[in-house]
Amino acid sequence: MMKQSIHSSNRPADNDGRPTLIVNGIVVDAHSESKKQILIIDGKIAKVAHTIDDYPKGTKVIDAVGLYVMPGGIDVHTHFNIDAGFTRSIDDFYTGTRSAACGGTTMVIDHMGFGPKGCNLHHQLSVYKDYAGNNAVIDYSFHGVIQHINDEILAEMASMVEEEGISSFKLYLTYGYKLDDDSVLRALTQLNKVNALTTVHPENDAAIALRRTQLLEAGKTAPKYHAISRPLECEAEAIGRMINLARLADNAPLYIVHLSNGLGLDYIRLARQNKQPVWAETCPQYLLLDERCYERDDALKFILSPPLRPVAEREKLWQGLMDGSIDTVATDHCSFTYHEQKQRGKDNFSACPNGMPGVETRMPLLFSEGVMAGRITPSRFVELTSYMPAKLFGLYPQKGSFDIGADADIVLFDPKENVTITHDLLHDNTDYTPFESIESHGWPVMTLSRGNVVACMGEFMGKAGNGRFVHRKPFSTHQAAKHHGVEKE
Repeated sequence: MMKQSIHSSNRPADNDGRPTLIVNGIVVDAHSESKKQILIIDGKIAKVAHTIDDYPKGTKVIDAVGLYVMPGGIDVHTHFNIDAGFTRSIDDFYTGTRSAACGGTTMVIDHMGFGPKGCNLHHQLSVYKDYAGNNAVIDYSFHGVIQHINDEILAEMASMVEEEGISSFKLYLTYGYKLDDDSVLRALTQLNKVNALTTVHPENDAAIALRRTQLLEAGKTAPKYHAISRPLECEAEAIGRMINLARLADNAPLYIVHLSNGLGLDYIRLARQNKQPVWAETCPQYLLLDERCYERDDALKFILSPPLRPVAEREKLWQGLMDGSIDTVATDHCSFTYHEQKQRGKDNFSACPNGMPGVETRMPLLFSEGVMAGRITPSRFVELTSYMPAKLFGLYPQKGSFDIGADADIVLFDPKENVTITHDLLHDNTDYTPFESIESHGWPVMTLSRGNVVACMGEFMGKAGNGRFVHRKPFSTHQAAKHHGVEKE
């Protein structure tokens, strides 16, 4: 047997398909942490025990002394290769998943962009499978995207879930293909019937449009007015409206993406008190950054929707992570270059492409500011980054667990590895990170995708095309709701 410590200067043995044994690490899942060993055979978890002696001859050994051994991260909110109409995001499915892997993420579920007007649900799925197929370095899936509602679209939803393995769909309450309340209610009702989870970008489009017009007519075009045009009340109102429409749709399951404020979180808590199946996601930018970024000279870097909020909202979101009111942390990674693409907005905030990078820094930042800062436990970290994403989106127990037979998607975290984040350390395709100069206490030092080392000590070791499309199971309210005691009536 060959023993390979990742603390040595030697790179790990090549990915040659041999069994792998991880020893001396603290194995953490969503329920517990203890010193155990993990045996990987054929890319799957073969055994987890305090001591494993019956490993095959020729097994490679990874010495994880002093490290946390966790299920690989699942980022359920990315936008790779998305067409924004006037430009395209700079990370495709190769550079985006490469960056994800180097940050400890072993699967993404990408929110597909809009297709041609009037296209059916399968259209964009076919387009995005072509985008990812020979490029992704880690496993992936997609959320369906709903641009309009008619009888044909409603009838098509069942085949997307049952035949294509797409068990979640996104609808928008703003942007060009926003849905009105009638369409939302029809979508919620049908998605509920076909065992799919509705995810929503919640902002009040009419209020935003009015405020934006008023600001621009008054000559208020600087980046800071982007945030002023989309106040938190616009987001919170839309969250409350979606919750009520979901209730009308026979208590349809609902997932709120990129939650950025405490008022919206209060509405979610109220829905849960009423036994509604509602879940919430937030992102590192809303936990670490705030609206003061819009006063900076490089404020264009921080234009995204919903925008960064007042500093007081950060602690409200952290409280939601600590008390279980927020279920997942994703990124909404949607990267554009600062020196070129973002400059479209230098004289008019409304012309700036919305979005920022973050797929590589999600795991270390949440580990640093959550686990190492004492806000959450290592198990809660796994719950937020892997276990609940897998449960909610039809991946569990194949992903998000160390169950026997699960995919060997694993990240090794060194709690003593302190890293000052700079963009030159990262592996995306843009030219900045919004988290420049933030010190991360703890860092992912090795990532394994189905047993293969895809990143080690900041070095990318994966291969384009090795990522697989994962056919996800239909949504189960009962299984997902065990987390906070919500059941359908």
